[in-house]
Amino acid sequence: MMDTGYVNARVRGMHSFLLDKKAFDILIVRPDLDSVISELEKTLYREDLERALVTTPGIHGFENALRYNLIRTFRKILRLVEGGTGERYVRIFLAKWDIHNIKTILRGKRVHVPASEIRDYLIPSGDLDEATLNELVKQPDLKAVIDLLAVWGYEWATPLTLHFGEFTQRNDLVILEYALDQYYYQWALSLIAGKTRDEKTIRDLISTEIDVTNIKCILSLNRDGIDAADSAQVLLEGGRYLDHNMLMMMVNEPTVTGLLKYLESTPYRFLLKLPVEGKRALMSVYQNALDIYLIKQGVAVFRCDPLSVSIVIGYLWAKYNEIINLRIIGRCKNIRISLEEIERELIYV
Repeated sequence: MMDTGYVNARVRGMHSFLLDKKAFDILIVRPDLDSVISELEKTLYREDLERALVTTPGIHGFENALRYNLIRTFRKILRLVEGGTGERYVRIFLAKWDIHNIKTILRGKRVHVPASEIRDYLIPSGDLDEATLNELVKQPDLKAVIDLLAVWGYEWATPLTLHFGEFTQRNDLVILEYALDQYYYQWALSLIAGKTRDEKTIRDLISTEIDVTNIKCILSLNRDGIDAADSAQVLLEGGRYLDHNMLMMMVNEPTVTGLLKYLESTPYRFLLKLPVEGKRALMSVYQNALDIYLIKQGVAVFRCDPLSVSIVIGYLWAKYNEIINLRIIGRCKNIRISLEEIERELIYV
């Protein structure tokens, strides 16, 4: 069994190689994508950039390099904690990518996206490895993907199979995506139902993620004018601050201003202070603010007790945030966005 102190020391060492604000400041002032890539080739991203850009130049190659790096990092962390106390927490975190991958494949199959394009958005880091995902992508349609998951015995097939009939009747992919999310979060919470400090830390983080997902969902439903009765069917259980009654009161509010008032006594009150014009702008501003809040909560657990295995989870969130920032810089440089706009988009933690 791996020693927690050793694992944390290794992870703190990896954390020290994350790009700091000074490094991002240098990248921001580079004039174009090529110069950003040249700068990153001086860092631990070099191997991934060389591998990706050989076959795919430009922004697509750059994003593939970030994906390769994220996958390598996740796999390294999993090897580090294997057999130790932190393995359970890391597998909960990495299972989010299984859910992401299944959703990506289902969405691609729904609109007949070529298999090669679907693969570009997959992060094989959880139980669904690269070979497994490739087989799923090869399937002719959405039902075949679900059937293959079931044949292989993956538990993520359970909610998809149970709700497939409802999906076919209503022809709404949200039904399957909600079923996956609900199953994942209940599964995750069931694994950390104990009373240890680490379990409480990770449980609070997952419950916060449920809250954030629900708030985003309610804002989208309000924007699209969805009936309150239908809205109730896509809200997740297990939130940290927002129980079912609170969520239903928010859903029944006709205006955004009205529904946000229910957040005044919660940590999400910052949404009330955001200046927003128009419903479309509302979704972008509010979703970004919620994403930033969640990332900061995730990264914050790195600063917990140095003997806590939650340090590993904090590092994974910090790495994820670094990738998001690099993707933002790459895309902005590719279309010549101003320095001020890039700076506003980045998330510093």
